Amino acid sequence: LPLLLKATLLRLASGSYHPFYNGFYYNHIMNDNGDGQDQVDYFSGAKLVVETSKDPVYSYNGANVTLPCRYRYEPDLGPKRKIRIKWSKLRDDYTKEQDVMVAIGKTYMAFGDFKGRAHIHQASRYEASLVISDVRLKDDGKYRCEVIDGLEDESDIVDLRLQGIVFPYQPPRGQYRLNFHEAEQVCQDQGAILANFNQLFQAWSEGLDWCNAGWLADGTVQYPIRLPRKPCGGVHLAPGIRSYGPRHRHLHRFDAFCFSSALKGEVFYLDRLAGMTLEEAKQSCQDAGAEIARVGQLYSAWKFVGLDRCNAGWLADGSVRYPIVTPRANCGPAEPGVRSFGFPSKGRFGVFCYRER
Repeated sequence: LPLLLKATLLRLASGSYHPFYNGFYYNHIMNDNGDGQDQVDYFSGAKLVVETSKDPVYSYNGANVTLPCRYRYEPDLGPKRKIRIKWSKLRDDYTKEQDVMVAIGKTYMAFGDFKGRAHIHQASRYEASLVISDVRLKDDGKYRCEVIDGLEDESDIVDLRLQGIVFPYQPPRGQYRLNFHEAEQVCQDQGAILANFNQLFQAWSEGLDWCNAGWLADGTVQYPIRLPRKPCGGVHLAPGIRSYGPRHRHLHRFDAFCFSSALKGEVFYLDRLAGMTLEEAKQSCQDAGAEIARVGQLYSAWKFVGLDRCNAGWLADGSVRYPIVTPRANCGPAEPGVRSFGFPSKGRFGVFCYRER
């Protein structure tokens, strides 16, 4: 990019540009004479309006998605003007917004993890939609579409939600052993990320009931209860999400609520007559052109593909689990779910493998 244009884009993304807004578009504000007599010359009387989707936009891991955004002038100013567009992502912990992209005309610059994955879609007049390719788990969240024309600055919010599943996770060491940063890492190790509150709430509305408190992406600790009971906040509290609020991210220790989305590959089961050790299970998956599945992948296959297997199998973290869609005799409780045998130090089982398509 030309140095001046690149500097302008970077300045716009940094948030150092703070235009004054009063509902009107000002055509010129500075006389640029340096004599201290800066004044407003005139305003056009046209109001800038920015609109995004009022409903959430749904996508899934690995897909391409368009976040709609359009702007207009009231009254219409005629031919399209050269405006600036800025997209940013709101953070779960309400800290500084994450820069996604800025654009001036047909020139744009994407930032961070969005480099090479994001661009502006302008198929029609006054369109400022954002296209994100190869959607990732952490792309889930709220995005701000900001349109800047001279001194007028208007924006609106669009909510991108990934279709996924929340699952509670405890490490082999047992309950309440993870600080916030360790919780982030164990979710990542299982092909997932820490869930946010909206994802946990959605899981609760779909039936998730879990009495152990776990970290969420914003640094709070919460847990979902469908059936109130004494050890879970008391029998007199209504069902809902119990919250411990923000906790110290280094000192306090809890479990984790992880979020995984639909898969680009497939999970399948392998077994031998005499079963396998964990190391033998890993090798069997490799021999099949795959890798041993992670916990998030098993949960995703259970929810989105309907994987139903009443045979216990090793997973990458050393746990043994199996997914049940249709409950039946000798396959655990009467509700669908992913059953767990914990982390056996010995034993021979089948294995769940994952292979990219």
